[in-house]
Amino acid sequence: MTSQPTVTGTFNYTRHDGAMPEVYFYDPPAGAKIRDPGDEPVDMPVRSGWSEVDRFDLDKHGFALREFRPAEHNWTDDAGIRRDFYPEVVDLVKRTVGAKQVLVFDHTIRAMRNEKQQTAESATTQRAPVMLVHCDYTENSGPLRVRQLMAGEAESLLKRRVAFYNVWKPLHRKVEERPLAMCNVESASANDFVTMALRYRERDGEIYVMNHSPRHDWVYFPEMTPEQAVFLKTYESETDGRARFVGHSAFLDPTTRPDAPFRESVEIRTIAFF
Repeated sequence: MTSQPTVTGTFNYTRHDGAMPEVYFYDPPAGAKIRDPGDEPVDMPVRSGWSEVDRFDLDKHGFALREFRPAEHNWTDDAGIRRDFYPEVVDLVKRTVGAKQVLVFDHTIRAMRNEKQQTAESATTQRAPVMLVHCDYTENSGPLRVRQLMAGEAESLLKRRVAFYNVWKPLHRKVEERPLAMCNVESASANDFVTMALRYRERDGEIYVMNHSPRHDWVYFPEMTPEQAVFLKTYESETDGRARFVGHSAFLDPTTRPDAPFRESVEIRTIAFF
């Protein structure tokens, strides 16, 4: 893959004004004063990472690209994906980060044809690309997710290093439309991250959205193919200076040809225990 020029993309940041942004996955209570995220769209340069692809490091930049050639799968069969694809992802993550144990706990198929399902309570695995600068976990929600998923093992596991990795890959063809971009962790500070509440009927969750900074260094890999996967570190328990949370977002690439097929990709969420 040859190096490609820097492009300009619009990224939907969230203003840091003291009020917590929130998203409801059901009809909000009457009279609720909802503060929506993504209220500060900013045009930012986005550079191709292909010329530096071997340099990017999960513990330094928060993302990295790896070759990944899984078996053929029926991407509309959720049960089959969990049975056959998840073990392949476990093996990939173990080999990539050196974890002793890896749990794959969720996946999402991204395709524009699923756009109407974006906020439906039942739509957990079929959604449109997310056009919001965000990171899937926070300082609080990372350990909470371990406790929710690992039950009696959680406290013992949380005494060791724990990291969450999203593995993102194209499905059937190269990605030309709404590619994924990452905000290099070296260019972001802790103050850039804003906690956002996720409101479900039975529970609340939280993720990070991001406040804009002109320092942010956005990187993407144009025309990724199904044989490639991006790792995103969405939570890191260690506070020794390594990357902990990587902001990311889909964006409209101005070089996309008008008749480009809609982006189809899968994002797999994993927890690595060291």
